[in-house]
Amino acid sequence: MFSGLGFSAAAGEILAITGPNGVGKTSLLRTIAGLVRAAAGSIEMDGGDPELTVPEQCHYLGHQDALKPSLSVRENLGFWADFLGGGGMAAEAALDAVGLIGLADLPTAYLSAGQKRRLSIARLLAAKRPVWLLDEPTSALDVAAQARLVELLRGHLRAGGIVLAATHGPLGLDARELRLGRAA
Repeated sequence: MFSGLGFSAAAGEILAITGPNGVGKTSLLRTIAGLVRAAAGSIEMDGGDPELTVPEQCHYLGHQDALKPSLSVRENLGFWADFLGGGGMAAEAALDAVGLIGLADLPTAYLSAGQKRRLSIARLLAAKRPVWLLDEPTSALDVAAQARLVELLRGHLRAGGIVLAATHGPLGLDARELRLGRAA
């Protein structure tokens, strides 16, 4: 998969992981999230909660949105907030932050791909975790939703959060806000 890899990200930092398809960007995020076992080496989190594993302190937003189509937008978000331990924004506030409050009672099956992505982003807000692992976070998002995501990223960073984002395109942050890591 990859070898000789080392990096660090401190509170308030975003690390953009770039590179061509198939070089391991998603695999790296999935390994940090605890979804793939590392063959060797270690993943450490200085200053995190010593009672929790690294994956328990991370949100992973992957290619699949992990939503139940028959549940409403509100019910999906409520499920994930409860499952992930909550501690973040109230469901209504999180839905409002991603522009879905008007669709809260709609079955998720009726959402567009971009709306489903925004609902998945709301999960980041409803369950507080210091590290966000984002795999192509702007995928399926229109320009307005991308701008909202940038503001949510900035808010997370201002609060001392860390973001690792695998991306092929710009995240909408300027050079002062972004560290680039290239997967070869």
